[in-house]
Amino acid sequence: MRIQIRPTLVFGSKNAKDPAVVDLVWLTALLKDIDHGKTLMSACKKMGLSYRNVWQKLNDVELALGFKLMDRVRGHGSQLSEYARYLIQFTEDFDQKTIRLGQSSLSHLEEGFAQFRVKAKKQWRIASSSDPMIQKAVLNIGGFELITAGSGEAVERLLNYEVDIAGFHISDSQSSLIISKRLQKEGMQIFPVMKRVQGLLVAKGNPLNIISPKDLLRPKIRFINRQKGSGTRLLLDTILAKEGIDAQGIRGYENEEFTHSAIATAILAKKADAGMGVKSIALENGLDFIQLKDEIFFLAMNKDLSLNTDFAKLIRKIRSLSSVSPGHKSIGLLRQISGWI
Repeated sequence: MRIQIRPTLVFGSKNAKDPAVVDLVWLTALLKDIDHGKTLMSACKKMGLSYRNVWQKLNDVELALGFKLMDRVRGHGSQLSEYARYLIQFTEDFDQKTIRLGQSSLSHLEEGFAQFRVKAKKQWRIASSSDPMIQKAVLNIGGFELITAGSGEAVERLLNYEVDIAGFHISDSQSSLIISKRLQKEGMQIFPVMKRVQGLLVAKGNPLNIISPKDLLRPKIRFINRQKGSGTRLLLDTILAKEGIDAQGIRGYENEEFTHSAIATAILAKKADAGMGVKSIALENGLDFIQLKDEIFFLAMNKDLSLNTDFAKLIRKIRSLSSVSPGHKSIGLLRQISGWI
């Protein structure tokens, strides 16, 4: 960041609501390029500007000043007028006189920002798999920056110290043990916060009579998938493999969305007939739901943060919300998930 005091030409009446302005630093840079042998066209290209717009702006400036900045000679290009040279000298002198003032102002601005940073509340960064309870809790508590990511990506970001907290969900105890051992080896604490139900979201009344993943193979059914790396995508692929279903036979398997809400929206907009998601989102959007699998949602962070009061508030809010939301259930004790961690 820098502060620079720049001379500017302002056109129009004194009380004009939207006067035309021209930055003299920009204008003199253009004029100096032309003075060094560049054509107006090449000078415009160097600045990445439209020749037509620059030409019009130069005409406006000359009209406002009452004299020519360039003498245009057919066959010999353009040469700067004595007025243009005076304008260049004036702008360069102005810059020299205001450099110190700009540096001093920047110093004062940085001091002011530093005071605000001290007052500002710590913003914890949390990367989490998509879930309405997580989103509502973060919004309600404040002090957290939520990054929606797949479960695998959330865990990797935590281990790489890109975020302070990771939210992820797992549907089987064996996978949970593998992940928890890896996190604990890196000094992370793991907290179960809720159970939730995942399944297929379909239109109200289930007009296509979809009752199981095998129905997704029917040619007329359009599926909408979650993105690669998400826990929901992994859960679907696990279910398909267990039932011997070829994913390539599912119409729309390659079409991806990044949240449960986006899946519901696609079905409501009749862009898809079915998609994977949580029960609470189906009910919230007036969709039917075919239950497939229960899973557990965890939060992980380093041991120091696990003792922080902000984190304790977040945990309590997630558990409180999930205890009253259909398709979710609060978990508060490790004995409730014996064999998972």
